[in-house]
Amino acid sequence: MSDPTEPNPILASNAPERIRPSNYPEPFASRMQGRKKHPLGDLFHLKNLGVNLVRLPPGSLSALHHAHSRQDEFIYILEGHPTLLRGDSAVQLAPGMIAGFPSGGLAHHLENRSDADCVILEVGDRSPSDNVSYPSDDIQAIVGVDGQWHFTHKDGRPYQ
Repeated sequence: MSDPTEPNPILASNAPERIRPSNYPEPFASRMQGRKKHPLGDLFHLKNLGVNLVRLPPGSLSALHHAHSRQDEFIYILEGHPTLLRGDSAVQLAPGMIAGFPSGGLAHHLENRSDADCVILEVGDRSPSDNVSYPSDDIQAIVGVDGQWHFTHKDGRPYQ
């Protein structure tokens, strides 16, 4: 007997797109232009694990260059050839390739420098009390007691 509170399996490509294209405040949110995220884990009410299907058209970014204090992240390249920027190095990825980013590790993000869409499966735990540092930008993020991300300048001033 099936449980009506647990959604049925669906095709990942049919998952609804996230309503807000980015949680970042401006001027950073507009840098995510073109990126499309489909929050797969939320469809199944996952609380400890975030799973996203991400489509990056040519010229788009997955995120700002960042590192988590507590959250581990993992990516699996499904389509295309995104460039992984990790620390100060860059490497072009291909379908079937994977990469992991342990908490406290090097800052990282993906860029689509190719002329075709890239599709990535992105997985991360939802560790409480996580902080995110952005070495290339004047922004930092913490998870508040409300469970939401709060963004400030590096000197602690909130973004308006």
